[in-house]
Amino acid sequence: MTEETIGFVGTGLMGHGMAKSLLKAGYPVTVIAHRNRAPVDDLVGLGANEVNSLADLAAASSVVHICAPGSPQVEAITGSLLPAMRHNSVIVDCSTSDPTSTVALEQKLEENGSHFVDAPLGGTPVQAEVGQLSTMVGASEAIFQRVEPVISAWASAIVHIGPSGSGHKMKLLMNFLSLGYAALYSEAVTLSAKVGISTEQFDSVIRGSRMDCGFYQTFMGYAAEGNRNAHQFTLTNALKDTRYLEAMADSVSLVNPIGNAIKNSFALAVATGGDGPEDYVPHLIDFIARQNGITRT
Repeated sequence: MTEETIGFVGTGLMGHGMAKSLLKAGYPVTVIAHRNRAPVDDLVGLGANEVNSLADLAAASSVVHICAPGSPQVEAITGSLLPAMRHNSVIVDCSTSDPTSTVALEQKLEENGSHFVDAPLGGTPVQAEVGQLSTMVGASEAIFQRVEPVISAWASAIVHIGPSGSGHKMKLLMNFLSLGYAALYSEAVTLSAKVGISTEQFDSVIRGSRMDCGFYQTFMGYAAEGNRNAHQFTLTNALKDTRYLEAMADSVSLVNPIGNAIKNSFALAVATGGDGPEDYVPHLIDFIARQNGITRT
């Protein structure tokens, strides 16, 4: 049994599996009430303790995980946690956040005798449920050594990138690639249809070739096979992440035309109706198709 006590804020698609993995590893876990009762009730049934306020969660925890949509939410949650946090406790932000905000939060917590770690996620909700996520961590060496055993409960691949903010920088670079694939696949399959080659024919050539990859397969799980839940990452989160990437590029005066083009593909989708909680990244293909006079069935 570990001496660390875990708080968990955000038991959604990814957070539920992560918190369950922490319980399975023997950590005491405290969760907070949420509008979606199902994951909270499940975790309580597995032994988690539920509280009704972030202050109570902070008081009960030495390591608090946050899984939130982005930096504004992480900042607000941290602000509510901080007054009740124990000395030398740690916040582990598993969201995809703005690195500038991350560094500022780390400095604020250090001034108050606590620590802030960025550990954004790689993987799917299925991998979260079995503790097989990947993560790229931003933290001092000493704090990384402290939290690595905790993170190991839910991640099978852990890379310490560097100081605070480094994990979020690396996550934005990773999402630059994956979301770039989505934009590229959407245009390629739409062009394929315009020139008389079906999605199935396109897929039969690419799948298994050197251009195949895991992301291609989950994307085509919807585009070719019709599984709307093949890749459960929302279009709104994709747009948020490409905006964070743009800001990171701007901060170092980088010319970033491909990143801007990818961002605009997702901005188009969100602006024309792709802003719901079940509008996922592979669905981008539908919006690109409609812009080109094609209705996908």
